[in-house]
Amino acid sequence: MLDRPNRIAVAAPSLDGGVARPDLITVEQAKAMSIGDITTAFKEHLNPGQLHFMKLLGFHKVKIESAEGMFYTDQNDRKILDFFGGFGSLAFGHNHPRILDARQKFQDEKRHEIAIAFMSQYAAALAKNIAACSPGDLDMVFLGSSGSEAMEAAVKLAERAAGPKRPKVVYAENSFHGKTKGVLAITDGQLYRADFKITDNTVRVPFADIDAVENAFKSDPEIGVIVLETIQGGGGIIQAPAEYWQKLRALCDKYGVLWVADEVQCGYGRSGRFYAFEHYGVVPDVTALAKSLGAGKAAVGAMIARREVYMKAYGTPKTAMIHAMATFGGMGEACVTAIEGINVLYDEHLIDRAADSGSYLLDRLQALKEKYPKIIKDVRGQGLMVGLEFQDFSQTLPMVLRPVVSMLDDKLKGSLSGFIGALLLRDYDVLVAFTEYNRNVIRLEPPLICERAHVDQFIAALDDLLGRGIVRIVKDFVGSQIG
Repeated sequence: MLDRPNRIAVAAPSLDGGVARPDLITVEQAKAMSIGDITTAFKEHLNPGQLHFMKLLGFHKVKIESAEGMFYTDQNDRKILDFFGGFGSLAFGHNHPRILDARQKFQDEKRHEIAIAFMSQYAAALAKNIAACSPGDLDMVFLGSSGSEAMEAAVKLAERAAGPKRPKVVYAENSFHGKTKGVLAITDGQLYRADFKITDNTVRVPFADIDAVENAFKSDPEIGVIVLETIQGGGGIIQAPAEYWQKLRALCDKYGVLWVADEVQCGYGRSGRFYAFEHYGVVPDVTALAKSLGAGKAAVGAMIARREVYMKAYGTPKTAMIHAMATFGGMGEACVTAIEGINVLYDEHLIDRAADSGSYLLDRLQALKEKYPKIIKDVRGQGLMVGLEFQDFSQTLPMVLRPVVSMLDDKLKGSLSGFIGALLLRDYDVLVAFTEYNRNVIRLEPPLICERAHVDQFIAALDDLLGRGIVRIVKDFVGSQIG
């Protein structure tokens, strides 16, 4: 029960003279806010607990004034190389000129936004474009505003198409499909699940274990859906081999199970194909996109389903409105932004760029792994979705210290990746990301406009930092907390 000490009584406002204006911040005042002002507002009105971690990493000292291409610019005119990429949300980098122009023209012509009463040419065109990019008969599209919303729509559609006699959904260990209430049941993280009451019609299997999937299908005829990330992002950039996906498709066909591929993070060209599952010559029954679908300037998510599956779930006038677009699904300017984005993606050959720059990045990181084997444990990924895993802390120390420190490895997990991420920003002007479940992994998802020169800049910074050795890295990080 919530503690409610000293509740403040508020009198009904007087209507004499109209509604009083509260003490509001204007747009220009917001732009001019100091780091101190931002910190206070964040702590008082957003997320005080999150601020703790931002302070540990030194991220709270940065105020971004502008961003263009591969770089942020902070309050000190420092250019920060973005190898974080908003968890894959910035395929086109920051403020791509064609995206800005499309949005400006939409605004200048005062075109319509909310597509509820009338059909929207922009929503229709975006759906047609997404279908054109999708293989097989993935051609029915639901538009929303986030990855979580797209995945909610995907799971609901698949569950309904599977039918009431097959309500169970298989999901994988270390999966991440969103934080909203429905998909929380298939997001395998106790941090996010906390003590929420979640649906119990789920079956958990190890990721990339086809025998476990087949055993589940065989043993439980109520299973109607399986939901998997093609590349696990929060799990630490984890992939399954091609034969896994090919056998999965065959098993789903054999047992009549619908396969939902979560491509929210790994899709939209990031892997070097429009969808990551295209690397394996298979097509799911339902999939989902978000992140870069909004071209870094709008919140857009999409579910894409095979027509047969969609029509089974919502194909009649009686069922059509069960899960129709919400108020902000298919908004005009958001759709125009996404339409232009897809055109830029192909016009500028960014899927090919992701494959080339990603391969180069993996090669350069592999060379660093060979140079620093006591620090780097693994390098993995596809295209520009790359995981850099560090050794447990004990393994980076001299042999004589390892037995003692190894007992603390679990508590120290993520400390080395945190130290390195913080120092990359402080000393080398490079921003990287982290992962939810394996905290020893740094996640690299730079914009698809990333060129080899940007990779070289990142590798040079990482090489120089690792060359300091563990003892100095720790000392320098501790110094950053004191200073």
